[in-house]
Amino acid sequence: MRTCARLLPLLASALFLSGCFYVGDWGVGDAYHEDFHSTHALSPGGRISVESFNGSIEVMGWEQNSVEVNGTKYAATKGEIDDLKIDVNSTPGSIRIRAVRPSDRFHHSGVRFSIRVPHKSILDPISSSNGRIQVEDVEGNVRLHTSNGTIRISRLKGDADVRTSNGTIEAHDMEGNGNFHTSNGSIRAEASHGSFEAGSSNGSIIARLTDPTTNWPVRVESSNGHIELTMDAKQLPEVRASTSNSSIQLRLPRTASARVRARTRHASVTSEFDELRSENDRKHSELDGTIGRGGPLIELSSSNGSIKILKL
Repeated sequence: MRTCARLLPLLASALFLSGCFYVGDWGVGDAYHEDFHSTHALSPGGRISVESFNGSIEVMGWEQNSVEVNGTKYAATKGEIDDLKIDVNSTPGSIRIRAVRPSDRFHHSGVRFSIRVPHKSILDPISSSNGRIQVEDVEGNVRLHTSNGTIRISRLKGDADVRTSNGTIEAHDMEGNGNFHTSNGSIRAEASHGSFEAGSSNGSIIARLTDPTTNWPVRVESSNGHIELTMDAKQLPEVRASTSNSSIQLRLPRTASARVRARTRHASVTSEFDELRSENDRKHSELDGTIGRGGPLIELSSSNGSIKILKL
């Protein structure tokens, strides 16, 4: 027994050095990994697309007029990692980056990307079938998609179309139009000076909107999650928020002007605005009225949750 115990560390070291076993950031089964690097000139405002699978994609803005592509391929066997190719097609105005895997080999392999791009860039699309996506310090429109992973955006000046089927969406310090959808995950957003639409089939939605555009309604919908929406604006747009199985909390400026229509089936509707009164005999589950001078319609609905309208 003691002999076996002494041999185990030596065996583990031998396996590590031979590339047959690895435990760490890559996980058990990612025995082989291979780094890659390339740099490509790109004019400001150029378009970058990335198509990958089974791995994260990080895109960071920088001052250079070039795209720096760094990454790591990983696989369970040496043959798989050799057959997994990184294809880069570059022109002065656009660059397309693809992780290409053979159709007959796709188990236990993937790619992790870390990419630097000019601050003024269009990211369309950035996609991964299984992995998180992170974008920071970019001035341009972005289209991001992953089927299983979190998507995070920070310090973005541009429109964002963001979708994931199984993961959360987070957007911080964003200026522009936001369109966020996830089928199984929460959404958290801080956005300004744009339109906003968010939907989740199984998760909460928490958003703070600063001076959103008034020519397009704010739309927020969740089938199984609560909604917290803060409107920090001098002029309000139309607002439509609904959830089927949770609560809604809406915060408005004390000087807000709007028409309000709120409905819930199995809970109550309450408001901190004294001038907001029900037109339906003050039913606890319904509220119709006017704040300030009236204005755009705010429509809130929940089938199984309370609705609260609060002052900022």
